[in-house]
Amino acid sequence: MASLSQLALAPLGVAYGAAVRARLALYRAGALAVHSAGVPVLSVGNITAGGTGKTPLVEWLARAIATGEGLRVCVLTRGYGREGGAGRVVVSDGAKINAGAREGGDEPRLLAERLLKHGVAIVADADRVAAARWARENLRSEVFVLDDGFQHLRLARDLNVVTIDATDPWGGGRLLPAGRLREPRGELKRADCVVVTRAELAKDLTTLRDEIAERSGGRPVFVAKTSTLGVRLLNAGEFEVAADQKSDVRAVGDVARPVAAFCGIGNPRAFFAHLRREGFALAHERAFRDHHFYGQTEIDALCREASSRGALALVTTAKDAVKLVALRFALPCYVLETGLSFDDEGGFAELVRAAVGRA
Repeated sequence: MASLSQLALAPLGVAYGAAVRARLALYRAGALAVHSAGVPVLSVGNITAGGTGKTPLVEWLARAIATGEGLRVCVLTRGYGREGGAGRVVVSDGAKINAGAREGGDEPRLLAERLLKHGVAIVADADRVAAARWARENLRSEVFVLDDGFQHLRLARDLNVVTIDATDPWGGGRLLPAGRLREPRGELKRADCVVVTRAELAKDLTTLRDEIAERSGGRPVFVAKTSTLGVRLLNAGEFEVAADQKSDVRAVGDVARPVAAFCGIGNPRAFFAHLRREGFALAHERAFRDHHFYGQTEIDALCREASSRGALALVTTAKDAVKLVALRFALPCYVLETGLSFDDEGGFAELVRAAVGRA
């Protein structure tokens, strides 16, 4: 049943939906131009606002293409949450990291750290067409992975991947602002395939897969689970680990219990649920807004609250960790390291190889 706030926002949702359909119609009619990058482009996006697990899939794709195909890969991203938000920031040129989380965005910085050893460049620019041209000329990029690209229709793509969060697949079933749908669900037909993320938390995965297949017109549906790789101690203040242990990932059982969990991501409930599934006893949970930049005063208050609830340590996400390394903690702070595992990795990888080879 719709809430009062949803009913009040319904007229805005109708107006938003009309604007979305009009824009799509202009692109379909050729009235708005679609530009080619001149090299393969693989897009990862979603149809709902908020976190659907796009960034881990972007990382997976970039690494798979760089290592499996031996190509120079560049991730094109808008860099949500970065200071200013305008202009171009080369977060990484594939040889070195050039920008921090505040200048380049938290997700681009995380991708830069994870993908540097594979030679993957990360460029943050709202104008992905111009960024692609620049990267081809200056970085000699051979493949682009377009982050959050489903609605960015100006840049042509050779593989259109949509991620759907199994814990909240349709964002309440209503268009923004009454719900979290960025466009009607029938637009899934524009996708080449769909990846269901956080499948380990799904209530009824079979029904969800069937609904996605129906709404997408029978596009391939792949299932990805978030798997825990371990935890690492945040390199911060007095709890900085020894130099030879900075990259060590420890077993989950090494963390003192109970813990306080905190994050600033699009779907904090999924993070907390994942921790509970891994056996963490959560004495306290704190969700900040997505892309939140932390201050020392906030961390001090968080540590006091966690201690008052009986927590012996803190646990956060890798996305948050890139914004925390300069801050001091009164409790040990651990970073949960996760990865993706597919039900049919071979089938998904074949689509990727075909797209890279087709363009």
